[in-house]
Parts: sequence; C-alpha cells; structure tokens
Amino acid sequence: MTRIILPLAIVAILGGCSTLPRDGPSGASIDSGATTAQALGSYALVPLTYEVTERIKHVPPQFFGTLATASSEQPVDIIGEGDTLAVSIYNPSGSLFGGQAGSVEGSTQALPGAVVDRSGSISIPFAGQVRVQGLTAPEAATAIRRALVGKVANPQVMVAIAGNVSNSVNVLGDVRQPGRVPVGVNRDRILDVIAAAGGSTRNTDDLVISIQRSGQTYLAPLSAVTTEFSENVRLQRGDVINVQYKPRRFSTFGALSAVTQVDMPAGPMTLTGAMSKVGGLNTNTANARRVMVFRFERPEVAQALGITQPATPRGVPVIYELNFRDAASVFAATNMQVMPEDVVYVPLAGAAEMRKFFEVVQSMTRIVYDVSVTSARLND
Repeated sequence: MTRIILPLAIVAILGGCSTLPRDGPSGASIDSGATTAQALGSYALVPLTYEVTERIKHVPPQFFGTLATASSEQPVDIIGEGDTLAVSIYNPSGSLFGGQAGSVEGSTQALPGAVVDRSGSISIPFAGQVRVQGLTAPEAATAIRRALVGKVANPQVMVAIAGNVSNSVNVLGDVRQPGRVPVGVNRDRILDVIAAAGGSTRNTDDLVISIQRSGQTYLAPLSAVTTEFSENVRLQRGDVINVQYKPRRFSTFGALSAVTQVDMPAGPMTLTGAMSKVGGLNTNTANARRVMVFRFERPEVAQALGITQPATPRGVPVIYELNFRDAASVFAATNMQVMPEDVVYVPLAGAAEMRKFFEVVQSMTRIVYDVSVTSARLND
C-alpha cells in the first residue's frame, strides 16, 4: 500500500507545484531575499512613494550608446571610382573641337558623361587621360584645364558630379527603401539618409540606429538621434547604417488579470497605465498592498535614492513596492514611469496563498483516501 500511495502523493505534489510559477514568489520570500541593515540580499526593496518618483524623474534621462563619437569630417564631395562627371569646356577663340579660329562668339562643348575608371581617370579630347580621383569638382576642372593648355587656346572648364556612386552609404533594416544612398555636402547626416531611404513605419521609440565603420559599431536609439543634435552625426563614404526594430516591452506576472508581455506605446507610460493595459489586479487573489516593479535601475538613479545595493552589469537590482490600498500610492503610481524590461508583479494575498496550499493538501489526501478505499475493497 505504501509503495502505491507514495508515488501518487508525489505526483499530486508536483501537479500542485506546476501552477506556482504563474503565481510567482510569495510576499514573505520577496522580503527574505531583500537587502536589510543586517545582511546584503540579492536586491534592494524600496517603498514607492510620490517623493521617490520625483527623485527618479529629477535624474537626467540617459540612453544607451551614442553616435556622437562616430561623427566624421571626411569630405563627401570627393570624386571616386565609378562616379559620372559632366564636363563642359568653353573656348573664347571658337576653335575648340573643330570650330573656326577667330570666332568672336567662342564655343562651348559639353562632353558626354565621363565615368571615372579603375585608374581614377576620365578621357578628355586632346588631353587624353586625366586623373580626377580624390579631387573635388573644381579641382578636377583645374586638372582638365591644365591638361588642355597648349592644345586649346585659353580653355575654361566646368565639372559637376552627375552620378555620385563613391560618396554613398548603405542603409539596411527597417526602412521602406533599403539600399545605397548617395551623400552630399547638404545631406550627409544620418537623418538625411534615413529620410532618403523612405524612413520607417515603426514607432521612433522602438528603433535603434547602428553605424558600422572600419570594424567598429556605434549604437543609439532613434529617439535620441531625433532630439539630440550631437547624435545626428555626419557620415562618411562606405558607412553601413542599420535601422533595427527593438520593441520596448514590459512584463506582468502574478495576481494580475493577465500574465503577459506588453508592447509599450509611443512616449512615456506610467505604472497605472501599464496595469490598466492588462486589466488591473485580480480582485479574487491579488495582494493589493504589495504591488511591485522589478527593475535593473541605473546606478545614478540608485545613488539619488540612497540605495547601496551593488550594481550588476545590467544595473542595480531594485524592487519598487507600493500599497494600492493607500490612496497616496495611486498618485505615486501615476507619477512612476514604467521602463522597458520592467516586470510588474503582484503576489497572492495571504488567504489566496493559504487556499493554494490547502488545495494541494486536499488533492493529496483525496488520492490517498481513494487508493485506501480501493485497496480495502480489493482485499475483501
């Protein structure tokens, strides 16, 4: 009989425990894991008051990463291989390329589009191959004029970059028209090329911009690029721009009406807004006196709150706790901004925790009773 009852009892216990991960830790276990004056715990437990929320808000916001160090002063109007040049030559004598010498009105010859070859040169009548790679358009005009001296009387040369291939960057990721985008002296910043690629349909707050250059990667959220002038950096030829979609989400857990992961809307979101997104507290099981927000807080915020908990690579582990039975806590919740990757957690009320325990015990005793009765009948 013992050999039969014991495995069934274990199955019953495991069956009861299978529901515990959804319910989460009890309030007592959260208290026991927090840092106290006597011992260092795994996290700091901070009562969330309106004053605390004001302290958090007064710490200047920061974003991860920066593009400011990627700003380039490299010129983007330099002629390179594959560029197409529009060359016009004016000769006051009028004898250029077959004109009549002595013509008072002179002559202008617009050459067909000249493509810079692999040697960095273009072909000019009477001048032959003229190297223009690495020059600006005015410098290229000077080089062509110099090559024509002695062959054409007093030529005047004008050069424009008609097809800009070398001065371009590649824009990838979440944009409407990914691909190569030319840059110029008046459109060489990162917002210029993103706009030229059609922009993105996503929320600005959910996009991260990366610049890859010479084996290095620079990162910053698009929201920072659009608001901080120093982040809207100048680019250089060959840069690879990646617009990455990284939705901001928070999670809800415990005795709430929904246990889920929620996409955050544009702009700031308060704790009351986050809870309303999932239907608020479960009125049958929630411990409204212990609504909690699990967060890896920025060290500067932790310092402003007087938290001495050691920081981890992700930040300082903090649990903010407030009592929703207290009207003042509602004001604190409306002033508390939820951050990406926060976990909003509400433990079970004491009665609900006790009921869960008795349900497990009852399921165990019921199985033992049924097995005992069945065994007794078989023995009869």
